[in-house]
Amino acid sequence: MNLADVSAQLRAAGFAARDLLALAYAPGVGVGLAAGGRAWALAGTDASGVVCALEAEFGPRWLWWSGDTAAALIADGVRVSACWDLAAVHRVLFGGWNADPATVWAALHELSAESVPGLGQLDLLRPSGDDGGDPQDPVRPDRYLRPEWAGGGWARTPQRLQRWAATAQTAAARQRERLAALTVRGDQLAGAHCESAAELICAELAADGLPVDVVRAEQLIASFVGVRPSSDAEAEQFRRRRDSVVLTAAPGAEGTDLRNPAQVRAMLARLGFEVPDTRSWRLEPFRGAHPVIEVLLSWRKAERIATTFGYGWLDANVGADGRLRGAWTGCDGAAGRMTAGAGLHNLPGELRPAIVAEPGFVFVRADLGQIEPRVLAAISADRALAAATADDDLYAPVAARLAVERKVAKVAVLAAMYGGTSGTAADALRGLESAYPVAMRYLKHAYDDGRAARDVRTFGGRLVRMWPTPPGLDAEAARAHASARGRYARNAVVQGSAAELFKAWAATLRAQLAAFGAQIVLCLHDELLVHVPIAHAEAVRQGLHDCLDEAARRWTGGAPVRFVADVSVITRWSDAKP
Repeated sequence: MNLADVSAQLRAAGFAARDLLALAYAPGVGVGLAAGGRAWALAGTDASGVVCALEAEFGPRWLWWSGDTAAALIADGVRVSACWDLAAVHRVLFGGWNADPATVWAALHELSAESVPGLGQLDLLRPSGDDGGDPQDPVRPDRYLRPEWAGGGWARTPQRLQRWAATAQTAAARQRERLAALTVRGDQLAGAHCESAAELICAELAADGLPVDVVRAEQLIASFVGVRPSSDAEAEQFRRRRDSVVLTAAPGAEGTDLRNPAQVRAMLARLGFEVPDTRSWRLEPFRGAHPVIEVLLSWRKAERIATTFGYGWLDANVGADGRLRGAWTGCDGAAGRMTAGAGLHNLPGELRPAIVAEPGFVFVRADLGQIEPRVLAAISADRALAAATADDDLYAPVAARLAVERKVAKVAVLAAMYGGTSGTAADALRGLESAYPVAMRYLKHAYDDGRAARDVRTFGGRLVRMWPTPPGLDAEAARAHASARGRYARNAVVQGSAAELFKAWAATLRAQLAAFGAQIVLCLHDELLVHVPIAHAEAVRQGLHDCLDEAARRWTGGAPVRFVADVSVITRWSDAKP
């Protein structure tokens, strides 16, 4: 079998763009392919060439077990347009994080997750066929995946690649059946496509990185913790010097370990500040009350940079090309937000001036505005709240409807989604229940489900698992635990749905960026940062708005809910308005 034969057979079968084409990819061995109930093995070293040729001819939706295949393709210089990621769709269907092939297969065949066979030392010593089956079949007689295959043995020969691709095709068919059976408001198939696209974006983000001006980064770090130490002894000297500024401001505290929260609390108590913890936001209200508060807050900021975002962080995560790289995932294992390592998702604002577009490029930065209440309007189908989204500032018409100040309306809307029931929000919350009963009822149902430990699903169908109440709690503690679980569920259905819209937006944009030589370099909660040649900045800026409109229309099914984004063209990330 050769590539020409496979192409001819796909054409004869009527294979079309975005049809599923399963891929098992092993450079140096070959590729395995499967589509429409047929499978092929192509031996040889030009595995990437096979993928490139089929991508150019058919534009398929590549089907694979996880983002590892996307990463391997990118490492070989191959970028594809679309995929079906079995691991990503598994997390939608079944919740949680674990989505290795054996777990995905077991869930789809209603097999016990606790009994999934593992590849341990005994498995290595035991003859591979002693389970009564064919060791060249990836599926055992008990219907579990053979652990040796799931652990990487699928890549040994072209024939195994073929069978692994065919197995992926079977898994995808079962996933599509399960998706079709879900009873959710959104388009679960489109959601699976966007979740898969998010994993593809994550593979590209991990490979491409975020541009960093290393010289500027070192200057910023030095402004907090001093110049780069030449030895461990000098680093310790700098550390003691930073500590001494705080300890000098608190007489009698010379022996306090500032990295021990209990000791810091005791130091503050001696000065008259009784606080339950020493978090920065807890100390902020006491600024000006005593000199130690100001210097302690400054110390905490410097300490975070020194320990988490200092010179070692730069050395470990910024490459010779000036790009900051970290591992990315399209799902946090809970409601489904994209996450990243290497500090990409919690970079201190003080270091953002070091995130600089490369010569000849700019950043186009976009941030979704008031995303969660707008999402609530869509997922609850509350017409009155949907009408409020027509305004650039959703809280203004809500405030007018409730006859309260805008800030009170904002607190009330956020409290409804996050669980606040007292203080300023209390009276306005009662007004919300009258003004927007459909949305409030939707949130209450989610709360009730969570309180009762019933799993919930987002608009697009992602399962968000609840957890049981721990045994041994007294009645009051059990009620408090159930209430906390209810608040979590209420927020998860909104936040998780907002994550789905964000991924749909990013996926829609990604499909257009190649034409401009641009790339997404950061996905941060509700914010996109795109690295763009200067000549195309305006086109990409407008494209971000257009893609949001298109993604929202598809994601909501045409619901009359308006989504907005603040979009700007900047050179440094810090130039973006807060």
